[in-house]
Formats: sequence, structure tokens, C-alpha cells
Amino acid sequence: MSTAHDSSDIHADFKHDVNMTASELEKWLKTDESKSVGQDSGSGESIGHQSGEHIIRILHKKKADITSDDEAHMRKVHSYVSRHSAQRPHGDIEHSRWRYSLMNWGHDPLK
Repeated sequence: MSTAHDSSDIHADFKHDVNMTASELEKWLKTDESKSVGQDSGSGESIGHQSGEHIIRILHKKKADITSDDEAHMRKVHSYVSRHSAQRPHGDIEHSRWRYSLMNWGHDPLK
């Protein structure tokens, strides 16, 4: 059962995790680097890439217009960013597949 408290927590988590603006994410998703990483969803587009598109739609909405589907996706983003961030590789990450995957989910670990 979801409560208003859960809802505001996920909004805070999402705002913390997604450190790219909608326009930064839109530009990023058009790059070859963005398209080169991630698990194919079966449509020829990676799951992370599809996630990025959904994140952009969420970022363009007013908080009052966020749907339960959006909140479910925000939870998925928080889970992915938390889990993937914990797997940070050693060394320079600037051009790593690890960073590119996170950026598809709206999180740039170099920011």
C-alpha cells in the first residue's frame, strides 16, 4: 500500500539520483555512446535508453501531474542507480560503459 510519505520519498530519491537535466538527457540519448550500452529490450532499443525517454517525460511534468506509472518508474530508476553506482569500476570512468549506462538512467557519476 502506498502512502503520501512513500510518494514524497521517491520524489526526493529521484531528484537526488537524476542529476542530468531533461535537455542534457535528450542530447545524451541521441549519441552513439548512449545507444552502445545496455540490455536490448527486444525492440532494438536498450532498457536504459527507454528508461531515459521516460525520465525526460517525468522531468517535464509538474509534480501534481506525476502518475502512479511514473512513480513506479521513479522507483526503478532509484533502484538501478543505487545498485549500479555500488559497482563503480576502478580507474578512469569518463569513457566507460558503466558511466554510459548510468547516464541512460539520468545519472552522470562525474557530476
